[in-house]
Amino acid sequence: MTDINTELGKPKKKKDGFFDSLVVAVVIAMLIKGFFLKTYTIPSESMYSTLKVGDFLILNRLAYKFGDIERGDVVIFEYPLEPQKDFIKRVVGVPGDSLKLVDKVLYVNGEAIDEPYKRVNGQVPLPAELTHKDNFEQFTVPEGKYFVMGDNRDNSYDSRFWGFVDGSKVKGEAFMIYWSLESPKYNSVWAKFPLRMFRFLNPKYDRFERFFKLIN
Repeated sequence: MTDINTELGKPKKKKDGFFDSLVVAVVIAMLIKGFFLKTYTIPSESMYSTLKVGDFLILNRLAYKFGDIERGDVVIFEYPLEPQKDFIKRVVGVPGDSLKLVDKVLYVNGEAIDEPYKRVNGQVPLPAELTHKDNFEQFTVPEGKYFVMGDNRDNSYDSRFWGFVDGSKVKGEAFMIYWSLESPKYNSVWAKFPLRMFRFLNPKYDRFERFFKLIN
């Protein structure tokens, strides 16, 4: 006969659900990343200083499934001349907008736009006859198209040079920097392989002030 006191005193083996929970969490994270979000790394200074080289950002793929692309949004899209490449720029003109650039100042529907994020150098603006970088004549953005420019206006290859972005080619809105790493100097050991891959371990290269920063 089993001693009831012994049976009650014997600790029951609990099922450890940590591993199961971890698997579920990983699966959910992969689904979220696959269908709703995507991560990118910034390789150039065309959006400086809104975005810096070494910023890691999150793209919201659902942003325009339920809403419209708006002027001022920072978007990622297929580069029209090479669709296999993704570009990131700021929308400065939406369908129906009348745009004009005068000595690096953008006019939308007849009004000069205040662009606090814009950066320009001190060079003399070039005439439209030479380049559309600093000046272009007034035009209207066609239906279904968007005009985009980099915040670093004098160092951005954008709609001024290759035209409009089709709305169907916009992949989503860049909404958050989740990580940011400074590039080591070329003669630093941290610039060499394989240490460059692990420079995040050195606080010197982590831009903590940019972690989880919203993009606007």
